[in-house]
Amino acid sequence: MAKLGETAPVAVTDVAGQVALAKSMAADLVVIGPEAALEAGLADALTLTGITCFGPNKAAARLESSKAFTKAFAQRHGVPTGAFGVFEDADQAKSFVARMGAGPFVIKADGLASGKGVVIADTRQEAELAIDEMLSGRFGSASGRIVIEEFLPGEEASLFALCDGKTTVFFGAAQDHKRAFDGDQGPNTGGMGAYSPAPVLDAALTKTVMSQMIVATANGMAAEDHPFQGVFFAGVMLTPSGPKLVEYNARFGDPECQVLMLRLESDLLPYLLAVATGTLAALPPPKFREDAAICVVLASNGYPQDPKPGSVIGGLEADFGKDVVVFYADTRLGVDGSLIAGGGRALNVCARGATLQAARDAAYGAIARIDWPGGYCRSDIGWRELSRA
Repeated sequence: MAKLGETAPVAVTDVAGQVALAKSMAADLVVIGPEAALEAGLADALTLTGITCFGPNKAAARLESSKAFTKAFAQRHGVPTGAFGVFEDADQAKSFVARMGAGPFVIKADGLASGKGVVIADTRQEAELAIDEMLSGRFGSASGRIVIEEFLPGEEASLFALCDGKTTVFFGAAQDHKRAFDGDQGPNTGGMGAYSPAPVLDAALTKTVMSQMIVATANGMAAEDHPFQGVFFAGVMLTPSGPKLVEYNARFGDPECQVLMLRLESDLLPYLLAVATGTLAALPPPKFREDAAICVVLASNGYPQDPKPGSVIGGLEADFGKDVVVFYADTRLGVDGSLIAGGGRALNVCARGATLQAARDAAYGAIARIDWPGGYCRSDIGWRELSRA
C-alpha cells in the first residue's frame, strides 16, 4: 500500500485520530473498510464533521457487530433465518442445546472476532465445551454473550448489495472457503479463498434473496430510524426449504472483495459516492465482466490457532502475468527490505480467467513461484463449483 499512496500510523479504532487525519487531507470521501472502525462509530464522527463517508453508522453496523441484534432484527422483520437463542449464562445455554436434540450445533460469539468466533459442534459435548470456552473469555468481550443457532443444511454463498438508506442495488456474489484446510476441514478462519461469480446463486435465488433479505433489511433499518448506508454482505445458506440468512457483514469482505473487484467493469468510485450521498437511484446497475475470478489466501503456518509470525516471503518480484494480482495483507517490510509475514493471512493471490478453471490454474501457477516455507494455503479453492462442472 505504501507504494500506491501515503500511509499514516493511525489505528482504525482511533476515531479522533482518523477524523483528524481526514481533515488534514481535506478528504472528499472516506471509505471505511474494517468492521472494528464501524463498531467504534467512525462513520458517525466523520458525518458530524461534515466529511462524506461510505460505511454505516454505529447503530446500523450492529448488523455485523452483534449477531444477537441481527437474529432478533430478522425475527422482527420476517427475514428468513434459523432458530436461535442468546445467552450469557453457561447453564442456560447448555439447557438450550439439550432441548435442540442431536447436533450439529452452531455456537457464535455475539461480537466481532475476526471471522473466527464460530464453532460448529457435531456433538452435545463439543457444544458444551465451546459454550464454556466462549463465555470464559475465549474472544474477550466479544464472547461475553453467545448466540446458539440451529445448523442449517445446504451450501453457503455470499451476496453483496449497495444501499444508500433507501435504494438497494445488487453488487455481485461469491463463495468463500472459511475452514483452514482442504476439504473444508479444520478451524474457521477469516477466509482462505473465494471465487466469483457464484453460479449456485442463480437469477431466481438472487431475486429471492434481494427481496426477502436485503430489501426487507433496508426497509426495516429505515423504519427503526437507523437507515443503512454502505454495503450489505449477506451470508446465505441455500437450504432445501429456501435461502436463509446466516449473518450480515457491514463492509466488503476479505477475500470476497478481491474477486468482486477483479470482475467489476464499472468505475467503483461513483457508486461509493452515491451510497454516501443518498443518490444511488440515479446510477445504472453496475456492470461485471463475464470472466471468473478466484482468490487464494496464503497464511502463516499455524494460522489461525497458533500462528508463527516473522517468516520471510520471497519470489514476489516474478512476472505472474496480466491476469494475476497479488494483494498484500498481513505483511511488513524488514529493515533490509525483505517482506515479513505478520502471522495471519499474508497474501491474496488472485486471478481472472474465461472460466473458473482457467483462473484457478493461473492463481496456483503464481503460488508455485512464491518462495515461502513459513506459509501455507488450501489447494482446493473453487472445488465445489469445479466438481459440478
